[in-house]
Amino acid sequence: MAEDLNWAVGGEAGDGIDSTGKIFAQALARAGRHVFTSKDFASRIRGGYTAYKIRTSVEEVQSVVDRLDILVALTQRTIDENLDELHDGSAIIYDGERSWEAEIPDEMTAVDVPLKSLAEDAGGAIMRNIVALGAACEITDFDVEYLDEALEKRFGGKGSQIVENNKEAARLGQEYVAENYDLDHLGYSVETTDNDYVLLNGNEAIGMGAIAAGCRFYAGYPITPATSIMEYLTGRIEDYGGHVVQAEDELSAINMALGGARAGARAMTATSGAGIDLMTETFGLVATSETPLVIADVQRSGPSTGMPTKQEQGDLNMALYGGHGEVPRFVITPTSITECFWKTVEAFNLAEKYQTPVFLVSDLAMSVTEQTFPPEAFDMDDVEIDRGKLVDDDEEVDEWLDAQGHFRAHAVTDDGVSPRAIPGTADGAHMSTGLEHDELGRRTEDQDERVQQVDKRYRKVETAQEQEDWDYREFGDEDADNLIISWGSNEGALVEALDYLEEDGIDVRVISVPYIFPRPDLSEEIEAADDVIVVECNATGQFADLIEHDVLTRVKRINKYTGVRFKADELAEQITEQLSAEVPA
Repeated sequence: MAEDLNWAVGGEAGDGIDSTGKIFAQALARAGRHVFTSKDFASRIRGGYTAYKIRTSVEEVQSVVDRLDILVALTQRTIDENLDELHDGSAIIYDGERSWEAEIPDEMTAVDVPLKSLAEDAGGAIMRNIVALGAACEITDFDVEYLDEALEKRFGGKGSQIVENNKEAARLGQEYVAENYDLDHLGYSVETTDNDYVLLNGNEAIGMGAIAAGCRFYAGYPITPATSIMEYLTGRIEDYGGHVVQAEDELSAINMALGGARAGARAMTATSGAGIDLMTETFGLVATSETPLVIADVQRSGPSTGMPTKQEQGDLNMALYGGHGEVPRFVITPTSITECFWKTVEAFNLAEKYQTPVFLVSDLAMSVTEQTFPPEAFDMDDVEIDRGKLVDDDEEVDEWLDAQGHFRAHAVTDDGVSPRAIPGTADGAHMSTGLEHDELGRRTEDQDERVQQVDKRYRKVETAQEQEDWDYREFGDEDADNLIISWGSNEGALVEALDYLEEDGIDVRVISVPYIFPRPDLSEEIEAADDVIVVECNATGQFADLIEHDVLTRVKRINKYTGVRFKADELAEQITEQLSAEVPA
């Protein structure tokens, strides 16, 4: 296992927890260390427990673990919430001058720092969290100068004096601990490297992938946790000739995106929770009108309003079956933050190649997790754009005209994909409707034409199954008798769980599935295994149900629906327990 440090800051919403954590994460990344973050926050603007945790190492880290080494506690609840993760070597930074008296177990090291007073000495009490960062730097033997660039990025827009005040606050915190404590017995020393990393979260990766893929129109409505996709694109997509529109609700958003796609732009919308329910009405119109559209669903805990700021993978059935009637679609589920980028690019290509809706299904854990990657993980030279059967010259258009010179926008083809002409294409004028239609897009109730159009639309999926790569990602021992299958954001925790299992002499093969529809055929892999366990963050085992349907074999299940993502050590323990359990009848 990698030597790593686990740090956290906690308090109440409105205490600047998120910005404090991000500043420290950026400083660690700039010091050439890998970073993996997690957040716990309440669905309110002020009040309610919130925390930002960082796991950092010189080796890659892909999960959180049940251990905290350094805790910045702005409230007693912060200590209480994290007692199970604190240990004998943990250091707890708190402000003993504040009104609350910290109750810290004797076996842990209490580091009382006058955060507020030192912040006032630097220029303002608002900088107390930065004082705490300086204190953490001293405890971990991490050069406080690494904070400087992160502070400049965070506060540079507020003027040089604010930046200098924050730098001074960090140094006062560092100096106070150095002068008043001897903490060498803790043994923390944060190693730095010359490596260069970028730090970003899943929603930022989706936004970056959309721009790289040529998305030029985004319509959305703010909803946790999908909003930051729109925030990322705003101010960036305009540099490439694109536009972001904030609609009045989710139904308006998807219909605006549909309009942008009909006009010829690569278009996208994103939502979460109840927003995907509202958008369902338009799913069928997208498919029937054969409009290429990418719809991102950043899942959160449901049903109804549920827990807006908590993790879950409960929308799989909605993505697969949502909408009245039978709606052909593709469902892609990125398994990592880098895959959020690349699968977004792929989603736009699939949408245009097959002129159908593509669901990009992420979740809260991946959306807010910030992780470090080498820049080459997002090599724009590797981005390929395929616009499918887009016809834009006279010769191509003529091929698809009927005897009267009308463009057959819904022509019945062997592969199910018709030619596509955007508005303004000479002789490409046509109509499209949500009503069933003939090849010209005109409404029809003719039985033969109805059957032809339905079959045509579903042939797209058959063609895609034959022509595209729907393979899974694999980790661990490919010859192991124990097979673990998962989808979406559980991949990182599973990969790290392999180390724990190996220590116990347990060999495991992990299959991580990024495609739910179409999806890879796992029949041979399951048949070759003695034990098969499906891991997912929902109560009913939605993906496990699909697998059992595909292979007609019962599988074991590990389901988590607490609102908190899997941890590597937790998963290893549950896998070990399941391997000795009976297969459900």
